[in-house]
Amino acid sequence: MKKKICVVTGTRAEYGLFYPLLKKIAAESGFKLQIIATGMHLSDKFGLTYREIEKDGFKIDKRIKILLYGDTDAGVTKAIGLGIMKFSDAFSGLRPDMVILLGDRFEAFAAAVAAFLAKIPIAHIHGGELTRGLIDDAFRHSMTKMSLLHFASAEDYKKRIIQLGELPNKVFNVGALGVDNIKNQKLLDKKRLERELNFDFGKKNVLVTFHSVTLEDNTSGAQFRELLGALDRFRDLKIIFTKTNADPGGAVINRMIDNYVKKNPQRAISFFSMGRLRYLSTIQFVDAVVGNSSSGIIEAPSLGKPTVNIGDRQAGRVMGDSVINSAAKKAAIVSALKKALSGPFSRRCKKTRNPYGRADAAENIIRILKREIPKIKSTKKTFYDLKVNT
Repeated sequence: MKKKICVVTGTRAEYGLFYPLLKKIAAESGFKLQIIATGMHLSDKFGLTYREIEKDGFKIDKRIKILLYGDTDAGVTKAIGLGIMKFSDAFSGLRPDMVILLGDRFEAFAAAVAAFLAKIPIAHIHGGELTRGLIDDAFRHSMTKMSLLHFASAEDYKKRIIQLGELPNKVFNVGALGVDNIKNQKLLDKKRLERELNFDFGKKNVLVTFHSVTLEDNTSGAQFRELLGALDRFRDLKIIFTKTNADPGGAVINRMIDNYVKKNPQRAISFFSMGRLRYLSTIQFVDAVVGNSSSGIIEAPSLGKPTVNIGDRQAGRVMGDSVINSAAKKAAIVSALKKALSGPFSRRCKKTRNPYGRADAAENIIRILKREIPKIKSTKKTFYDLKVNT
């Protein structure tokens, strides 16, 4: 009897990370892949990105629409409540042997609560990480406590999961799935990419992704305004924006992007969703990745590109030496951009070592799932106490 492995995805970026693992689960003779699409995937406002999942040849078993109340704190709270109810019904019908969740978003948290209460084993990817500027930390660590298996992306994160009381023999440092995508996929050449984006690269180019900082009140617009002011100091710089996730404060950033592109049509363009292939292909041809997205920290180093990481959104993550941290102030961002775009730093980044693994995360996860799933008889857990010298 095949084991039913249910993967829940709610955003374009999350699906991109899941992609190599989904392929391997679907190809594994002892597993039956189930996919639940939710969140931004089902919103026309965010590009109906569930179509990318189907275009890649995967079947979506359930669609759970929970984005109903805008991008406010109250809206996210209501979406979580609605999500828990709908995931409960979905899991009751699909009856998976394991649910796999990634990261820290509210959609995944809702799925975790529903699976945990249904006594369905959970495997959690990217636990143990810190993003001190976000509400996501609380979601992520809560999901760790509801999960039986843990797939960390770095050794420091593995140690933190154990520090949270998880059994060491159920916590595995497998690396990051995002690195798998880069190493195992043929990226687009420059001419084809320019045609698909309808955008010509210039002498200097940056890819900008800036999300809201959800643990700070009403700062996202002010911080993004500082970034736009810094970009205006580089008048020959061409800019590709990717828009924000469905988070509190995200709508104001997207409006500012639209206005900026409208005023600078010759040098700026924006996308709600570039898709996995076009996004990674773009990174290889820009001179820097700019903003506060985890992709600048996890994926960009494997393509040898500098990252300007702005503000506190990613504070606490393990970072390679290709990442330049900057305060969310115009002068600091200008200084960081000058460094990132300089020849010496750019050349150094080509030799950087990515701390997030060697492009074998999906293979590692499959191997561990095959070994561990037959051992699971219950979702009961023991709290692992660290020995502390006093």
